[in-house]
Amino acid sequence: MPLDKWVEALSIFFTYLVGTAGAGKSLLTMALSEHLRKQEINVATVNLDPGVVWLPYSPDVDVRDFVNYDHVMRDYNLGPNGALVACVDLLISNIDGIRSEIESLEPDYVIADTPGQLELFAFRATGNFLISSLGERKSAILFLFDPNLTNHPASLVSILLLSASVQYRFVKPQLNVLTKCDLLTTEELSKVESWFDEPPSLLKALEEESNGLDRQFVERTFKMLEEAELASSLAVTSASTGFGIDSLHAELQRIFTGGEP
Repeated sequence: MPLDKWVEALSIFFTYLVGTAGAGKSLLTMALSEHLRKQEINVATVNLDPGVVWLPYSPDVDVRDFVNYDHVMRDYNLGPNGALVACVDLLISNIDGIRSEIESLEPDYVIADTPGQLELFAFRATGNFLISSLGERKSAILFLFDPNLTNHPASLVSILLLSASVQYRFVKPQLNVLTKCDLLTTEELSKVESWFDEPPSLLKALEEESNGLDRQFVERTFKMLEEAELASSLAVTSASTGFGIDSLHAELQRIFTGGEP
């Protein structure tokens, strides 16, 4: 189907899972898709990572069927990282086939599991191209927070800045999602949630470990995050236990039906 006809007829909700390596994108793809299917929602999972070796779910559409990482490395005489970059860029020439496979499934929801290396999808032209070609008008991004990077105030702010850069890049509705919350103790999780419920408490924690010019930089950075409302909400989930998956679905529904997340 031509792109203009595809977009005109599109009634599919696309959710792209983005985050640093190890943040749990594939596990959340599995958990969220299973939850939707239990709600009798027709959902298609799409693997957009050409270099992944193993997935905890069987993708309905898999870019590895279109681009072969090993062949690209051999044919173009590239190293592992260069081959991944080339594979992701080659997806542009395969967009019609990817779109056709999605269309044949007639899904209501599409959950797209993006490459483990965040920069391959978020900061190259391919990411924007894929979103605009598949379903730009009904797309949302889940930015995943690795729990190991949230327990320390400076690390949390670094991840928030990365989330901000992704939102700036795509300009799409975006939710910050803490994954693998079961790996945190009750006290650790409570502390992280308090930083989002009461952002000044995060600023206080940051100030306690900085001084002088560093402190001024921290305050300016925090003010920017606060004004952009990036430190005001966090969905907490666990793919292993199922915690928070229903609430995450509800947040996505609010986005796709025109409400506020």
